[in-house]
Amino acid sequence: MSVTLQEVFRLGFAQHARTRRLPFHVHRAARAILGCRTAAMGSHVRGCPEGHEIQVHYNSCRHRACPQCSRPRVDRWLDARRQQLLACDHYHVVFTLPHELEPLWHTNRQRMIDYLFRAVRDTLLELLEDPKYLGARPGVLATLHTWGRTLSFHPHLHVLVTGGGATPEGWKPVRNGYLLPVRVVRALFRGKLLAALREDVTTERLVWPADRSRTWIENLLRRMQQRRWNVRIQERYTHARGVLLYLGRYLRGGPIHNRRLLAASEERVVFAYTDHRDAKSKVMALPMEQFLQRLLWHVPEPGRHVVRYFGLYARGQAAAREACRSELPAPPDDAKPSTVAAPSAPWIAAPICSICGRPFVVLAIWRGSRAPPHAHAS
Repeated sequence: MSVTLQEVFRLGFAQHARTRRLPFHVHRAARAILGCRTAAMGSHVRGCPEGHEIQVHYNSCRHRACPQCSRPRVDRWLDARRQQLLACDHYHVVFTLPHELEPLWHTNRQRMIDYLFRAVRDTLLELLEDPKYLGARPGVLATLHTWGRTLSFHPHLHVLVTGGGATPEGWKPVRNGYLLPVRVVRALFRGKLLAALREDVTTERLVWPADRSRTWIENLLRRMQQRRWNVRIQERYTHARGVLLYLGRYLRGGPIHNRRLLAASEERVVFAYTDHRDAKSKVMALPMEQFLQRLLWHVPEPGRHVVRYFGLYARGQAAAREACRSELPAPPDDAKPSTVAAPSAPWIAAPICSICGRPFVVLAIWRGSRAPPHAHAS
């Protein structure tokens, strides 16, 4: 029998929640995952419009941390991005928060998220709008990930940057396939993020850990100014197709998918991961308590955007974006957007009638745990 994240939560979440105080949004995510496609979520009746067949199904939870039902939402996101992105090359840039700053993240989570996005935005737009480099306004799509492959805490941004930008004269492509010197990007990013943190220390808006002092933070920021920060400008993607699919896998259902889970008991969870150091597939076993602690670190707070758009991809830039699109060559057929998926619904995808071949339609919906009456096909 295959292991699912829902089964892991059934085995260990109640005990985990009894031993620590968890935020409300974490309890909400756990309830959603535990109840997904069970009687707790209610049910619905679907059937052939000609009355040949009828089926009863439990509803999905539609929580973004649930690996069972987030695929349609991400597919719609991917399709919308394919329509939004310009038909040009895109560069994949990764900005990583140094692990020494992670204690500040845990006590200033939303502020640190905003500062990380802002530092990345200002770094890329400032450099690429400089005539010394590109001298044009690019499109930037940034996605926050907080986990590593073993569910360790590892905040970083994956960023898509257009291989060119808008100028008063029109579209200007990146020269010689070279986006930016990584050493310059690294230094500016470091300076902008540390400047924001120093300002918050001065104004006492930053909350430091209970076992640390203001002097500790000031010394930490001075040390971090001398450190080499991790920024990688990775390969160029044609029409951003490869990295979009990569980001989609990250966005779908949280940091671990059911296919990676190998075994689970009340004592431990075993899962597979790929070691980035040697690209080999490996297996890790963690105590149930530690596995859930790592996993629940990464449940996003409601209303917090983990994907943000800047430059030509920002809201309000549609006219400038379309002007650039008109100058670029049409994308190949395999890069064009597919048909947009159907609107989100609390049930799984509709099947096809085995008799007449028509798609099933929803006949009735029951919310909560009340079961629908028994229905017979006519």
